[in-house]
Amino acid sequence: MVLAVRIVVGVLGAFLVARTLLSAIRTVVLPRAEKAWLTRVHFVILLQIFRVFVRPSRSFKERDRIMAWYAPIGLVLLPALWLFLVICGFAAVYWAIHEEGWSESFVLSGSSATTLGFSRPQHDWVTALSFLEAAIGLGVVALMISYLPTIYGAFARREALVGMLEVRAGRPPSAGTLFARYATIGRLAGIEEDVFVRWEQWFVDVEESHTSQPALVFFRSPHPERSWINAAGLVLDTAALRASAVDLPRDARIDLMLRAGFLTLRRIADYFDMQYDPNPAPGDPISITQGEFDLALLELESAGVPLKADREQAWRDFAGWRVNYDTVLQLLAKLVMAPPAPWITDRGPQPRYVPPLTLPLIERARARRREREQRSGNE
Repeated sequence: MVLAVRIVVGVLGAFLVARTLLSAIRTVVLPRAEKAWLTRVHFVILLQIFRVFVRPSRSFKERDRIMAWYAPIGLVLLPALWLFLVICGFAAVYWAIHEEGWSESFVLSGSSATTLGFSRPQHDWVTALSFLEAAIGLGVVALMISYLPTIYGAFARREALVGMLEVRAGRPPSAGTLFARYATIGRLAGIEEDVFVRWEQWFVDVEESHTSQPALVFFRSPHPERSWINAAGLVLDTAALRASAVDLPRDARIDLMLRAGFLTLRRIADYFDMQYDPNPAPGDPISITQGEFDLALLELESAGVPLKADREQAWRDFAGWRVNYDTVLQLLAKLVMAPPAPWITDRGPQPRYVPPLTLPLIERARARRREREQRSGNE
């Protein structure tokens, strides 16, 4: 009986080590949006802890200051979690293959993983395992050391254009301000080259970095009133207004940037298991009203921006673009607690976001309910 228990514990310990290493490789090494369950659990639990301290009664600046620590602390604690689980897994293996007690096995595992060497194994096969554990411990630390520069490099690239947008569109950014400033300096026809081409490249970079390294989604801008998701929404709305309402020659670069933008937001939303309609119809409702759209056109008109005569068609064209990113934009803004911004965080009750840990349970429950309903209908 004791032997069987030791075998089971040893197998579970080896499984824990393997799963931890797989999670680390998926998080740090694999260059694609693979979901590492352990990493996700870690960040979701930490997020719930932080949300205890960011109650709505606090001012936004206070909440922003607290949430600015969330992603960095999560990244620092992540290798510590990996190392702790490796130590626990190897401790179970050591306990399974020799007669020492659990406390001695844990001390041996901790000594090996941290390469302190204060506990020496007495058997050759245990010594070999301790060497393996020491190599894994060093590997986890090395992975994280190489991971952090990559994270901060992608963060710096993202924030460069977000900061430049403040010069062009104000703070918080506004499509009306952006158009007005370009009209004032006589560069309205050059907005495609100055803004849309560069932001198409920005969206491609953000899609790759924020799905393969999802902690970047929660890295906040250096200034509390700036946010990458608000900047993305402003640029998309500006492009949609330019394509639908501004009376200038059609430019295919606008359409390309819009498509790159909403695909990027959707793929980031897919990583977090957010629910949205992937194939919306152009006439589906959006969170922007036609009255708000008309007020925006009045602002553009007062700034000297030439507008198309058919305002009804302009509204339909704008809504046809906005429907592609309307839901995911608000969901992501809610997830990262974005600062106040028109047409993004001021939409009243926002779509409900189900945390990724509970979503599979909800989907399975719905599937079982549908199966029961089908069986009862057949009977």
